[in-house]
Amino acid sequence: MFQRILIANRGEIALRIIRACKELGVETVCVYSEADRNASYLRLADQTICIGPGPAAESYLNIPRIISAAEVADVQAIHPGFGFLSENAHFAEVCRSCKIEFIGPSVEAMQMLGSKLASKELAKQCNVPLTPGSKGAITDEGEAVEVARKIGYPVIIKASAGGGGRGMRVAHNDITLRSSIKAAQSEAEAAFKDGTVFIEKYHEEPRHVEVQILGDKHGNVVHLWERDCTLQRRHQKLVEESPCPVIDQQTREDLCKAAVRLARAANYYSACTCEFIMDKDRKFYFLEVNTRIQVEHPVTELVTGIDLIKWQLRIAAGEKLTMKQEEIKQTGCAIECRINAEDPERNFTPSPGTLEEFIAPGGPGVRLETHAYQGYRVPPNYDSMIAKLLTYAATRDEAITTMRRALEEFRIGPIKTTIPLHRQIMANQQFRTSKVDTGWIERTYKKA
Repeated sequence: MFQRILIANRGEIALRIIRACKELGVETVCVYSEADRNASYLRLADQTICIGPGPAAESYLNIPRIISAAEVADVQAIHPGFGFLSENAHFAEVCRSCKIEFIGPSVEAMQMLGSKLASKELAKQCNVPLTPGSKGAITDEGEAVEVARKIGYPVIIKASAGGGGRGMRVAHNDITLRSSIKAAQSEAEAAFKDGTVFIEKYHEEPRHVEVQILGDKHGNVVHLWERDCTLQRRHQKLVEESPCPVIDQQTREDLCKAAVRLARAANYYSACTCEFIMDKDRKFYFLEVNTRIQVEHPVTELVTGIDLIKWQLRIAAGEKLTMKQEEIKQTGCAIECRINAEDPERNFTPSPGTLEEFIAPGGPGVRLETHAYQGYRVPPNYDSMIAKLLTYAATRDEAITTMRRALEEFRIGPIKTTIPLHRQIMANQQFRTSKVDTGWIERTYKKA
């Protein structure tokens, strides 16, 4: 195991990594921006290093500054968390060229799976179901129309290097398709420095289901079952749960085995998530692979009892997985609500500011992942998520009931948060009976 690692991230994931390291006896070096100078978790790190001003481009995305901090602190490895540089193959390559272990996959696996087009080609080779679509990149309007007419409208344009809904457009006819192609390419180029787009059949009212994977450097790959991430707003997840409440055991096993085939074909090690779209007939289709730890990883930890962050560290240090697939059980039900500093009543406008009130929920079956506290100032520079509230119980109904109680206990002010929206969702009969899809939030809560 490593003696000392650097955490190239902030907020609750930085705290989560610190905690895992403490239990493994690993020293931690936390880098931080000037905007995070007073973050409480910095007191728990063994060493802290300021790497620049508040803007992420000058701090958490600044590779030379992070590498310099790592060399000054004499660390053996860097954990990138999620977001920022966690899926940046160039950063991983720089780490390893500097003889610093990147706590994540190989550069080759990251490049292969980070491209949607390359990962779709690999999925095809592995017999993983794919949504009908273009064979490769779409370069002009005429080609797009030809593909769309062949597979049938509606279709969706996607950025090959994309994520989070950027570079995506839905088209229901030739006219909207022609006008959307260039817009999607421009958005993808601006967001990812890669304007490559492709087309797929658009599944109406689908569910979003993903499979958690762990692989080691010795060729062992296992799945930790699935999570349902259907409740989204503009392709950003709001609520996640495990198990998926609408699939039978055979579909569950087929889904998870498909994810393992894909990860194994990529010679993948560390944690990753294989994401799928599921249509109304409960047929699943490969979507993409996230080559990092996910925001919603605690959902899987609760239903399997396996600490994913510790295993990322162990795998990076060269240890073998000690669990066999048949030993990994999915027990009970876990639900996660993302608590964002946003105002749902004003189109989810960010709501930074000082937390004059912060009363955390607790009690049986409640897990709170947060770096926030009373007096904490939510900076305007970063993602607005300030907490993840999870509940765990023997059944889904019980987990929802516990979540409703925990959300009532959770008090944050005067800034606006998504807590009131989550209270409405947990009380909604359609959610409670699992009659939802990825567009349900926007249809049900019009201001979303």
